[in-house]
Amino acid sequence: WAILITSLSTSTIITMASHHWMLAWLGLELNTLSILPITMKTHHPRATEATTKYFLIQALAAALILFASTLNAWQTGLWTITNPTTHTTAIITMAIILKLGAAPVHLWYPEVLQGTTLNTALLISTWQKIAPLALLYMMQPSLPTNLLLMIGTTSALLGGWAGLNQTQTRKIMAHSSVAHMGWILIALTTNPQLTTLTLMTYIIMTTAMFTSLNTSTTKTIIDMGTAWSSSPTMMTLTLLTLTSLGGLPPLTGFMPKLLILNELTTKTLLPLAMILALASLPSLFFYIRMAYTTTLTAPPNTTNTEHKWRFNASQSHVTTTAL
Repeated sequence: WAILITSLSTSTIITMASHHWMLAWLGLELNTLSILPITMKTHHPRATEATTKYFLIQALAAALILFASTLNAWQTGLWTITNPTTHTTAIITMAIILKLGAAPVHLWYPEVLQGTTLNTALLISTWQKIAPLALLYMMQPSLPTNLLLMIGTTSALLGGWAGLNQTQTRKIMAHSSVAHMGWILIALTTNPQLTTLTLMTYIIMTTAMFTSLNTSTTKTIIDMGTAWSSSPTMMTLTLLTLTSLGGLPPLTGFMPKLLILNELTTKTLLPLAMILALASLPSLFFYIRMAYTTTLTAPPNTTNTEHKWRFNASQSHVTTTAL
């Protein structure tokens, strides 16, 4: 376990610190290899399937990155990440987007998250995003802007729409992650500092959400209705986290969205800003639906769900002290 976590951390740091394409590729491969056993930990057919899917996707993306960087080195004689040629940039960008699980190549992502435990899903949706995004940062001046804007918009739209139909909390979080990736990619085209802010808020909110889901052992929306009785305080905080993820004004999640929309309007990309603002509404709807089931239909009122009687929630004393 210690070895896997160490190599997971080291590989991301290698990719972030590299100036050479081979080193970056090595970091990405190490990253994939160290997350695979963590995903496989529960010896369950679904976990095996999720691990296989994850491996195939990540290996394909890494191979594409290696191919494009070799092509780049062959043409320019340089292995530096900062100034690739135009056609290699497009290939690398698509490979990184495949790694990140942004639309239109996002369909593997909810499947993988559904097959793993909540903690592994948290790792995949936060830590595993850092290395590919670091590569995009380093290539930022020569990125294909139109391509990124298109991918960002489709991610925001599809993440919202596809999440509407889900009942599994991990799949909902996966689609929320796809939508957030869209926002992050759009921020990347205009302002790298803003991208960092968006990524940080996304990681903090997602971590908070997965932690509370994990503590109350909540796998479906139905489970959320019965989680209130185990710890009202934590569920109230979960309500706040959900509304923050949706980007409602007084909360932190609103800040990056407001700044991104501000950035887009100052660069006269009004239609895009409007589409993005509207795209955040479906995702807000499913967050509010989760919040409603969690907190607003609480006992002693009549709940619209069944009570847990078979499973004991694995509670830690820290999060369930104030009952």
